[in-house]
Amino acid sequence: MKTFKELGLNAHLQQSLEELGYIEATPIQEESIPFLLENDQDLIGLAQTGTGKTAAFGLPILHKLTESKDTQAIILCPTRELCLQISREMTGFAKHSKHVSIAAVYGGEPIDTQIRQLRAGVNVVVGTPGRVHDLIRRKILKMQTIRFVVLDEADEMLDMGFKEDLDDILADTPKEKQTLLFSATMSSIIRNIAKKYMHQPHEISVGKKNVGADNVVHQYYLVKPGQKYEALRRALDSEPDVYGILFCRTRAETQQIADRLKEDRYSTEALHGEIPQNLRTLIMERFRQRKVQLLVATDVAARGIDVNDLTHVINYNLPDMNDAYVHRSGRTGRAHKSGISLSILTGREMHKIRDLERKIGKPFQLKKVPSGEKICEKQLLSLVEKMKNIQVDEKEIAPFMPAVEKILGGLTREELLTRFVSAEFNHFLNLYKNSKDFESVPMEKQAEGAGRDRREQRERQPEENFINVRLNIGKKDKLDTKTLFGLINAQKELKGAEIGKIKMMDSFTVFGIDKTKEADIARSFRSARFHGKELEATVIGDFKMDSPKRSFSDRKRGGGSGRPAARKGGSGAGRSRERR
Repeated sequence: MKTFKELGLNAHLQQSLEELGYIEATPIQEESIPFLLENDQDLIGLAQTGTGKTAAFGLPILHKLTESKDTQAIILCPTRELCLQISREMTGFAKHSKHVSIAAVYGGEPIDTQIRQLRAGVNVVVGTPGRVHDLIRRKILKMQTIRFVVLDEADEMLDMGFKEDLDDILADTPKEKQTLLFSATMSSIIRNIAKKYMHQPHEISVGKKNVGADNVVHQYYLVKPGQKYEALRRALDSEPDVYGILFCRTRAETQQIADRLKEDRYSTEALHGEIPQNLRTLIMERFRQRKVQLLVATDVAARGIDVNDLTHVINYNLPDMNDAYVHRSGRTGRAHKSGISLSILTGREMHKIRDLERKIGKPFQLKKVPSGEKICEKQLLSLVEKMKNIQVDEKEIAPFMPAVEKILGGLTREELLTRFVSAEFNHFLNLYKNSKDFESVPMEKQAEGAGRDRREQRERQPEENFINVRLNIGKKDKLDTKTLFGLINAQKELKGAEIGKIKMMDSFTVFGIDKTKEADIARSFRSARFHGKELEATVIGDFKMDSPKRSFSDRKRGGGSGRPAARKGGSGAGRSRERR
């Protein structure tokens, strides 16, 4: 492994890196930096999240910037958090580089401040696609002088419905430029982007594609329905120093679990699409400072969170898409540290474990839910260790000691220890005093029930919650489920709606959606296009292969409706597009 001093970066960057404590380059940095310093060829970089991709593309760009005040590089990323993180890292790298200015532009914040910053002159713009596209349309962000374009987490941007924004942005950039595409996965859609907008790109792939990080251990509890929350509590109580992210399916579940954990005295906060940006920023700052131990989040809300020291990722539910699990688990086990990805499962989810094992190339370890006795032992030893290592300021505490000695003077050493430990420890003793251990769930019984549970789940018809919508594109238009979720959530009227059953035909698609969005359906897709085709969405009744289409206006005059089975909070549920 090479050091940064061996990679050929200029003295200003090396000085900044030394002050930041950067010594050895990661594999993606070791391969990308020398290549980009010596070549103007386009580059595709494939590496897992948390492997130092920002430095891999950021340092060569900073090295190659001219002293012009023009905007020379634009870095596109999927979320505000990732945008701010890249901007912070780039600013740190450029600390000793003269005439270098960096700006972050993203939705959810006043655009006027960002406009003033751009007008003052910025060399590097880091932005989310929605806000960047908006600034280009306003003729504030000038693309004629762009020399470098970076697509970071390109797969995530497409997954979030940014394809049209990306198409428009990239079409506005100069023909002569260097395009860098970085991603954890290489899907067919990403390949198409590379084919359309890159010229004979060089590809650097570090490690195995689409697999979990080497330093992550994958574990799971197998519990009965209704035991998940208690198993979660025991998992947290058995790890006094846990610092991680708990993933839930939906916004409602995220908030509910976070509220219950707070009531039960855990240091936690919720993060989902309904959290205002100013509060989200505050929560993330407290989380980075470890004032919050556990962040309870949806997949969408957690995108762009980049914290290197997470000890755990906990899956309250497994995601529907295997790639989403790879992204989740990749948030721990970074920077050469180990991490644990723990999933709390019932029998109906067991079939997913085998698929995930094949996906990441690692086994999942079945762990027993900790007993009350084990938890109390772990907490007691942790408390004693903290007391042993606590820093004592003898000078500051000395004036108070005579009064303390007077009160405690009659107690023996053993009595003092017992009382002080009990003062902190009684909560766990009372909590688990008469607790029963979790019963082992017979694997064969769970396997029997898994298929039945999945069939029942598909057959349930929660008619009060969903309506059917017919969209005039289907398989022959190269539509797939992931792209459909992106299209739905790209419409601001439908952002965050729960999605139900999907039936995709050759020329059209029917999907279920939260009935509260009924009034928004007709206008939501009015100006939307897919591969140049105008989209039309209409509410329909019970869907059968030969059922006639009924217009939104007909329905308003009193037609009935059918409701598809809910896929509550699936991989696309709650997926939201960046606000412009």
